[in-house]
Amino acid sequence: MSGTPGHPGPGGGREGEEWEGRDEREDRGGRTRIPAPRTAADDLDPPPSPAPDPPYGTTGPQTTSPKADMSAPPTDSSGSPSDGDTDDHGVLKSFLGAWALSACSPEESAAVEAHLGECAPCADEALRLRDAVALLHTERDLDLDPLLRFRVLENCLGRRPARIPVPEWATPYDAETARLDALLRDIGEAEWNRPVRLRWFEAEEHVSRTTTVAGAIGHLMTMDGLVAGALGLDDPLGRDAPSAPVERTEKFWRAEGHPVASEVHGPWRSQSHTLIRTVSFASRGVAELSVSYGDFSLPLRDSLLDRAFECWIHADDIADAVDYPYEPPRGSHLHRMIDLAMRLLPAALAGRRRAGLAGPARQLVTAGSPGRSLHLEIEGAGGGNWYIPLDSPAALGSPAHTVAQVALDRIEFCQLVAGHVPPDEAAVGQDGDREAVRDVLFAAASLSRI
Repeated sequence: MSGTPGHPGPGGGREGEEWEGRDEREDRGGRTRIPAPRTAADDLDPPPSPAPDPPYGTTGPQTTSPKADMSAPPTDSSGSPSDGDTDDHGVLKSFLGAWALSACSPEESAAVEAHLGECAPCADEALRLRDAVALLHTERDLDLDPLLRFRVLENCLGRRPARIPVPEWATPYDAETARLDALLRDIGEAEWNRPVRLRWFEAEEHVSRTTTVAGAIGHLMTMDGLVAGALGLDDPLGRDAPSAPVERTEKFWRAEGHPVASEVHGPWRSQSHTLIRTVSFASRGVAELSVSYGDFSLPLRDSLLDRAFECWIHADDIADAVDYPYEPPRGSHLHRMIDLAMRLLPAALAGRRRAGLAGPARQLVTAGSPGRSLHLEIEGAGGGNWYIPLDSPAALGSPAHTVAQVALDRIEFCQLVAGHVPPDEAAVGQDGDREAVRDVLFAAASLSRI
């Protein structure tokens, strides 16, 4: 207990004098008062009136522990703590490590943060400690984002556009080859021999072939060779190479036996760069140049989109084989890949009908007229709504003539088109004509090839 000025307490009159000499930073309860940062108004307003003396008989100030005495130290004109408050500064500085780890109590955190607003050296130290703590989180994935290279290049080109830009229709192929190249650079030499299972769909059943990572890249290189040949560039299989995908791949595998990384990675990467550079320097009409795949052909703009799709699918196969994280293409690129499959579906359905693998046409209409249609709804980024004509590839899909509807996730639809998902197990939601639904799903799977 203590007395008030002019009223000595049980301990004698000196206790009142001691109360009057206390540091102004302590309130009447003996607690440390944390000063708020000064503002411009503080220099204009008169100093506050002193607090009234505590009534006689109240409890006097208690000795505070170092933990409680955590006021922010006043600083001199240079921003450093004044000599009289180095103890307070040292106490608060000792709490920076605990504060960075979020291990302080609310009162301690408030005191430290108030101090950081007034002490530049401690503020710098606190930032360094917080950055160091961020590196200690073990749940963070240390693998680089497969899209990182593409995002960096996109940001650079956005700030300073290329003098000779890549055509918009070729950007999905450019992005997917860059992502696959990043994956291949990140795996070890031994992983190039990991088994990779290539899957596709023929007629009414799934077919698969097991190769290695190097064999899968060789397959991509031989297929890209079709585009190279159409552009007048060197075909990796030579001038007399077949154009059918299966024959081309088999010829490469027979010639190379068991290819290794050095035999395929560099040539494939160089070939993809040459293709992008060639179409970038070519005239606008090159987009409509025809690329033959044996029993069908595609314009160059669609052929490079097809190559981007296959590059992603086989990159995902490789990523599964080597336990590597791999994301789908960006939404705008994936939308174009899905749209290409939708445009190819009517012809694929007509081909299966001629082979006796699909139901007969029910309502033939003149070319360009709306006919019986199936509504395909693809969900997720890159998805959308498409109406597939059922009875003639020359007819127009029409919402008004819809007889069935199918809803699919974007990745599941792409896996169906790639021959990785059985058609009977693909659709999340189905409604309407069951025969039309089955015919379209099997036609989608028939778009796949090795």
